[in-house]
Amino acid sequence: MNKNIIAAVVLGMIGLSSCTDLNETLYDKVSMDDYGKNATEVQTIVGGAYATLRGYGAATPEGNGVNCYPTCEYVFFTTECSSDEACLPTRGTDWYDGGRYQQLQFHTWDAANTGVLSLWRYNFVGISKINAIIYQVDQSELSDASKDVVKAELRGLRAYYYYNLLDNFGNVPITTDFTESELPKNSSRQQVFEFVEKELKETLPLLPKGVQYGRFTQNVAYTLLARLYLNAEVYTGKARWQDCLDMCDKVSGYNLTANYKESFKIDNETSPEIIFAIPYDHKQGTVGNYLASMTYHYNQRYAFSADGSWQWSANGICAQPGLYSSFEENDVRRNAVMVGQQYSAKDGSPVLMDSGEPLNYTEEIGDYTNAMQNEGARLDKYEWSATDKWERDNDWVLMRYAEILMMQAEANFRLGYEQPALTYINQVRKRAGLDALTTLTLEDLDKEWKHEFVFEGLRRTTNIRFGTFFDAWWNKPADNPDKHTGIFPIPKEEMEKNPNLVQNPGYK
Repeated sequence: MNKNIIAAVVLGMIGLSSCTDLNETLYDKVSMDDYGKNATEVQTIVGGAYATLRGYGAATPEGNGVNCYPTCEYVFFTTECSSDEACLPTRGTDWYDGGRYQQLQFHTWDAANTGVLSLWRYNFVGISKINAIIYQVDQSELSDASKDVVKAELRGLRAYYYYNLLDNFGNVPITTDFTESELPKNSSRQQVFEFVEKELKETLPLLPKGVQYGRFTQNVAYTLLARLYLNAEVYTGKARWQDCLDMCDKVSGYNLTANYKESFKIDNETSPEIIFAIPYDHKQGTVGNYLASMTYHYNQRYAFSADGSWQWSANGICAQPGLYSSFEENDVRRNAVMVGQQYSAKDGSPVLMDSGEPLNYTEEIGDYTNAMQNEGARLDKYEWSATDKWERDNDWVLMRYAEILMMQAEANFRLGYEQPALTYINQVRKRAGLDALTTLTLEDLDKEWKHEFVFEGLRRTTNIRFGTFFDAWWNKPADNPDKHTGIFPIPKEEMEKNPNLVQNPGYK
């Protein structure tokens, strides 16, 4: 299977199917009188909805001055660097960037933080485009029944964006009508939770069944519902552990890969573990997936390619001190974190920094606000090659089967069923090369979440669910006792544009 996302809807009632690549033109800007009236045109439009998952660059109208790529700047950076997993130190004059990353590290962000704005904008632009596409589908010549089938995937994608907003911002506007002209008001976090749940449950019967790579299927919906229920106590104050288990039980057709890193290879679309991913292929013109270049030192290119032609890198995001050493030595997942001296791919000699000192990545960071260039273990989860282009070809993993097993382990444990919990967590540990646990604690679960999903964007949510988000950790004091940092502020720019919005508690 190629890397073109299967974004066209299979219209069983009218016998149509096709593949649409992720770089599909977004036809929501085309006049409703010109396009989207028949089934073939509708397929093209739906492909545009999947294209929104890749996000937008700062120079695009959608980005409007900030990068909104889910793979790196600033969406991924914002969630990861506010967790206990990653950080982005200021290195001399590099990466200060108005102090936004220091705010994330110290949990002192405000409504003007551009990372927070990017996180908001990424999700709401996706929602806005999907609303426009749903409107076009409604104006098409399809039968009402066929329209409902098409809109099921669109509503599922929109629910995915709203889940992100629920998790990160809590009290956000719910907008579903493309023709609505009135500025929206906040809905409560409870209401957003109920909206996501309702949308997924209503569309489930109409979603594609089985394993279909790159599409919003029933399996994806069940996984998203399981996430929703796993974190329900945080979102609503009411635990939903059994509901989480019920949804996990409905996910089928996947298995753990023998090799942990198989799901992160360049050609990872063949992985039997991936439930949902954002496909990337530079040959198809996809953009936004350049996280690898954001972590390695400038001279890493000499370690990755004999002639030093590997893509430019920016010496940015890295692991927080303590992450690498928290892995057991024989844990294969430890290899997702790069430490140590780097050696030339040409002759095996030590790679040097421009200062002449060895490029030796250290786990420790002496001074977060003025770090040395080689300090901080690097993100090394996704496969690289000497011939990498700036836009990587690894598909960005959003959901995989290991998460189902870990949700089953945690939900069972919190319900008091330790033996089933051990069965599930030990499947994950076995693949990692670790001994089976015979007893289980919440600390064990938290650690397994951290190690299994390192650098996959789940850590902030896990920190909050386990309560550690508000504790003091490396280079971060304990959060304000009111715990308002559990959600981000509504961005200042959005507040200024919409006077109907009310700021989240604890923020100005």
